[in-house]
Amino acid sequence: MFSRRQFFRSIGGLTALTASTSAYGFGVEPVLRLRVTRYHLTPPRWPVDFPLKIAVIADLHACDPWMSLERIETIVARTNALEPDIIVMLGDYVAGHRHVTRFIPASEWAAVLANLKAPLGVHAILGNHDYWDDKTVQREGQGLTVAHRALEANGIPVYENDAKRLTKAGRPFWLAGLGDQLAYMPARRFRPVRRIGVDDLGATLAKVTDDAPVILLAHEPDVALRVPSRVALQLSGHTHGGQVRLLGWSPAVPPRQGVELAYGHLRTNCDVIVSGGLGCSIMPFRIGVPPEIVLVTLGKSGPAMA
Repeated sequence: MFSRRQFFRSIGGLTALTASTSAYGFGVEPVLRLRVTRYHLTPPRWPVDFPLKIAVIADLHACDPWMSLERIETIVARTNALEPDIIVMLGDYVAGHRHVTRFIPASEWAAVLANLKAPLGVHAILGNHDYWDDKTVQREGQGLTVAHRALEANGIPVYENDAKRLTKAGRPFWLAGLGDQLAYMPARRFRPVRRIGVDDLGATLAKVTDDAPVILLAHEPDVALRVPSRVALQLSGHTHGGQVRLLGWSPAVPPRQGVELAYGHLRTNCDVIVSGGLGCSIMPFRIGVPPEIVLVTLGKSGPAMA
């Protein structure tokens, strides 16, 4: 079975068969297309009469020319126009490949993201590339990443195995953010690594102190196989929907324990939504999974869905 990296290395040869497919995959879908993907659901652990609109931004991978500051500004404007109650960002803000003309500094992309606005705020977790790109953190095995510091300097809280109780119209819910599950994979080049992740699901959920519903942010969706039914909804990114998705199949993202975790809405112990993300990793190439902002509407308002 191909690894994800091997799959994308083979794309160049495969797409050479048709110049039009190659041009579309490199130049149109990753750069020019942007859609809003909407989900309306009421998970078992979410009150039916509690409407909440969540805008989800995942996997920006800021870099020129593929995810320029101007394109991020467009994403910010489109997200704000959705008028969500809350905005969550699921990590991987830094470039995910080397096919770039400029690596955009964290201070620049974070300043643009600071223009996101929602009544219940903007909340973030980190992704694996935010850790992998920080060589100092990889060598030392600790510390706040450049991405973490840039987000918080611009007023955006970053959750790492933490949870916060929020309210909308007097109705409480918890927003929990998991540490990245692949954070220290590159650190093995520098020193022995006992554990590559900084995630602690048990400690994160232990911070939930009442029976209000829980929304879990987890960059990699794989943890869904361990998330208890106490969680109403898990929101994840990382996979980019496979970046190549053919007739509902993402060849670069094989099932985990028989569960398809590449893209879309599924149910394990809780409801899970995996975003197709906005940028690209390994190669600046997308087919069948356009960049997307996700809008999740939970609960119902009156006889019609909010």
